[in-house]
Amino acid sequence: MSKGLYYKTKEEIELIRESSLLVAKSLAEVAKIIKPGITTLALDKVAYEFIKDNNAVPAFLNYSGFPNSLCISVNSQVVHGIPSKYELLDGDICSVDCGVVKNGFFGDSAYTFPIGEVNSEVLNLLKITKESLYKGIEKAVEGFRLGDISEAIQSHAEKNGYSVVRELVGHGIGRDLHESPEVPNYGKKGSGLKLQEGLVIAIEPMINLGKKGIKQDNDGWTIRTVDNKQSAHFEHTIAVGKDKADILSSFDYIEQALINR
Repeated sequence: MSKGLYYKTKEEIELIRESSLLVAKSLAEVAKIIKPGITTLALDKVAYEFIKDNNAVPAFLNYSGFPNSLCISVNSQVVHGIPSKYELLDGDICSVDCGVVKNGFFGDSAYTFPIGEVNSEVLNLLKITKESLYKGIEKAVEGFRLGDISEAIQSHAEKNGYSVVRELVGHGIGRDLHESPEVPNYGKKGSGLKLQEGLVIAIEPMINLGKKGIKQDNDGWTIRTVDNKQSAHFEHTIAVGKDKADILSSFDYIEQALINR
């Protein structure tokens, strides 16, 4: 996490938007082929080639030694899952987190996909996690505080009976993948940094079906829930605005690809 806050110019925000939309389109390529029987490594390969074909670099590949272009986390895996020969099963949920760097600026977004027929309890977890993301984004407006974003996410998740991961947070983004400030998914209304136009952050609720606790696998990357219950993860890169947040990434390409299959 780089020190100090770095507010972006309008021109820089447009470059971050370009990277973020490429992330969205990369996730849409994944959406076209994600289904029971496909390996998570095959999804990774598709994203890697698409990013390269669009004159960009996968942001996660070799980041602190991470071996792949996507973080793919299935079921009880919260985040930072390593793509493998695991074949997705009917009833799984699969978080796909993607980042790119293009023209010197990063974009970052994540989407959790239901695989085949997923039970209604788990589908509701996905729905509420995604809603929590947008509740947080609604507060990413000049004059609000960081804690307003955090509290909006937490209160929506918890009032629906889910728990919020504490140890993993959203982050500033721009010339670096992880910049200041940290953006927790839990917190107190009216607390923390006062938001100003030009602040670009990745907001990413990680919400668990069961307990909030997490643990790390022996691979040194994969984070999973302590009780082995499912976890969902949705993420957008956004710019704080005067009247409303500007969402720089998009789920539209992903959801269109899912409809068109």
